Amino acid sequence: MEKSKIYSKIIYNRQIEKELLPWIENYPAGKVFLATEETVNRIWVSKYNTFFESHGIKKIVIAAGENNKKMESAAMIWEFLSKNGGDRKSLLINIGGGMLTDLAGFAGTTFKRGIDFLNVPTTLLSQVDASVGGKTGINFSGLKNEVGTFKEPVAVIINTDFLKTIDKENFISGFAEMIKHGLIKSPEHLKELKEFNIENIDYDILQEVIRHSVNVKEYFVRNDLTENNIRKALNFGHTAGHAFESLAMRQNRPILHGFAVAYGMILEIDLSVKICGFPEKKLNEFTRWLLNIYGKFEISTIDFEQLYELMTHDKKNEAGRINFTLLSETGKIEINQNCEKEMILKALEYYRKL
Repeated sequence: MEKSKIYSKIIYNRQIEKELLPWIENYPAGKVFLATEETVNRIWVSKYNTFFESHGIKKIVIAAGENNKKMESAAMIWEFLSKNGGDRKSLLINIGGGMLTDLAGFAGTTFKRGIDFLNVPTTLLSQVDASVGGKTGINFSGLKNEVGTFKEPVAVIINTDFLKTIDKENFISGFAEMIKHGLIKSPEHLKELKEFNIENIDYDILQEVIRHSVNVKEYFVRNDLTENNIRKALNFGHTAGHAFESLAMRQNRPILHGFAVAYGMILEIDLSVKICGFPEKKLNEFTRWLLNIYGKFEISTIDFEQLYELMTHDKKNEAGRINFTLLSETGKIEINQNCEKEMILKALEYYRKL
């Protein structure tokens, strides 16, 4: 198995042991490790314990939940690798959702200045977004993904069987990132998402829909790995979305990432109408669709300043200006759109009144 030095190999396969084996055999004995989290370990990974143990793979299990995507958890993985003989020729297999692949990817890319890691995402959100694209990270000082790196996994194995055990909220959380991919690049993908039955999921059809969504993300990643230009398209909905997500954490009413992105997309489509001439009719259409799936995160006018302040921390900002990725039409992005505070507050008011 040839190791990819720049881009991940995206593998669509529902036979995990068969697909992992050539990767395991490509690394020295005793130098392959496994990171997962409690829930995934209980439901899925424990089924493969005999397989992993037969290949001498040691396992670390991290507590579940976004609140564990932190420096202390990364340090646990560093200590685990160090105590068990991890070196620069090691491979770290990460099996879990976006929290785990972000965290363990960060730990892997910083241990010994970087070891190879392979992601096996187990949620829809991680399959279409978090585990693909070479971003790793941890939350720090109350801010999401404040510390992280750009480093592609050697491979990502996507298997929709894992999605059979996630609840509806987590499924539609990932679905929001797929909607985003349709909005920024592919009206065809957007159409198949509108037609997809999220109440009665066909997992064979879903495997192909995921492939189409990942293809959109790969297009932007391949053309701009370190987010200097068009990869910023993937941040559509996220400048406002991360602010909603952080506010929800501060107010002790946390929301799933995809829900925050859905609310952020509503706000940023409204900004797109005002700044980039996006059709207002489509704003109304997409707002109804997103509200129907995700409901609404209630905010009041007293939250506006805090939401604005959270947007100022966005990593895409430059020279103190808040930069949005907006749309001029479905599938047509406009990056580096600077929005004045007054306009952002008006967009928040539009959202509040929905």
